[in-house]
Amino acid sequence: MIDKPIKATPTDLILLLGIGAVGAWLLYQALVTADYHWNWQAIPQYLLRFDKTSDQWVPGLIFQGLLVTLRLSFWATALALIMGVVMGLFRTSCSLYRRMIGSGYVALIRNIPVLVWIFIFYYFIGDRILPAVGIGPATMGENTAASGLLRFVAGEPSRAPAFVSGVLALAIYEGAYITEIIRAGIQSIDRGQWEASAGLGFSRGQQLRYIILPQAFRRILPPLAGQFISTIKDSAIVSVISIQELTFQGTELMAATFLTFEVWLTILVIYFIVCLTCGLLVERFEKRLQQNPQRVS
Repeated sequence: MIDKPIKATPTDLILLLGIGAVGAWLLYQALVTADYHWNWQAIPQYLLRFDKTSDQWVPGLIFQGLLVTLRLSFWATALALIMGVVMGLFRTSCSLYRRMIGSGYVALIRNIPVLVWIFIFYYFIGDRILPAVGIGPATMGENTAASGLLRFVAGEPSRAPAFVSGVLALAIYEGAYITEIIRAGIQSIDRGQWEASAGLGFSRGQQLRYIILPQAFRRILPPLAGQFISTIKDSAIVSVISIQELTFQGTELMAATFLTFEVWLTILVIYFIVCLTCGLLVERFEKRLQQNPQRVS
């Protein structure tokens, strides 16, 4: 496929001028007309500050929230990908029982509002099941391999139950959407590929491993990347269960300093940079796959 050069048309220029005019008007309203005293000088200390006690630079409240958001998004995405692949294979399985499990999982999760799902999962899992299996501040204070693993995943012991609940809730929720992406990718492969590989004596597992999944992976990569970015943005909703991620820290900081616009604009820019960076990395990876298709074979 040959990429054609993009040419700007008069309509594009008119739209660009219109968008620029609206942006300039909004900026004028915010800086001149609105009765608000901007105080951007206070924001840098909430990103990075110098601690005189330890004599070194330490993360501020907003940066601490960003680190929690990245950790939360990473573990939720990893678990969601595992769930999505397993359930996606179930959805395309020859077994009716497995297809019913996959379909039931998708139908249940996709028809529950994410906020309601977070609350239900947190109050049931966090308050009942997690302490029963030994996930809690008291257990994480012990010097054991399990407590060390939990501290590595969740961070501070006091926040372990809420953090683990948030990770699992997000993973299960996002996994339902990844399931459909995997299913659509597998079913998009021509039926002749299945028949030809079966004629060569491949088992179903070998068909998936060597023939179907490598082709499906290239097709599902863009929507999969979009779902990963969506997980980062959806992680903001776990602030309702007091996980001190980026949005939670922004809310607390705004209530304490009354720097409403400065705080939320800073958080908006941080989310934009993180999501844009992830999107560009996936786009670059996709181009490398197109140049070297044997990478996923």
